[in-house]
Amino acid sequence: MKTIFIKTPLGPAALTGDKNGVSSISVRDIAADEVIYDEVIPEELEDCVYQLREYFSGERHEFDLKLNPSGSDFQKKVWDALQEISYGKTMSYLELSKKLGDVKAIRAVAGANARNPLWIVVPCHRVIGNDGSLTGYAGGLWRKKWLLEHESPYKQQSLF
Repeated sequence: MKTIFIKTPLGPAALTGDKNGVSSISVRDIAADEVIYDEVIPEELEDCVYQLREYFSGERHEFDLKLNPSGSDFQKKVWDALQEISYGKTMSYLELSKKLGDVKAIRAVAGANARNPLWIVVPCHRVIGNDGSLTGYAGGLWRKKWLLEHESPYKQQSLF
């Protein structure tokens, strides 16, 4: 298993994977200057680094990576459903539960969403509260807001 750190606009990100695919992508709440960034990217993670850089530059709206997250069958089912939420779109936890066939599973869906090990690539940030509010995000609500604004087709104009 290989792990590297890359710089992102939201802080240092740790990427882990091997020949079987990317197993985790997570953002870290540590100062960027406290991280030792890898100069050499392991072959197993090259596509992931490249595609994340494209995403942050606004050139990529979909990821095409071999993924290998660890989780229960139910969690993997939720994570698969998350990947069907299009770039620039959102879905409520209730809508996601309905899509998965069990409106009563809303808490379990929210729990699986919270345990998503593949930050951005499996877009858990696109799931919002039923009233349109930003609710829980493992990376912090400010990051969720940033990601949704980054993906929004409606860019806020500066008034000054």
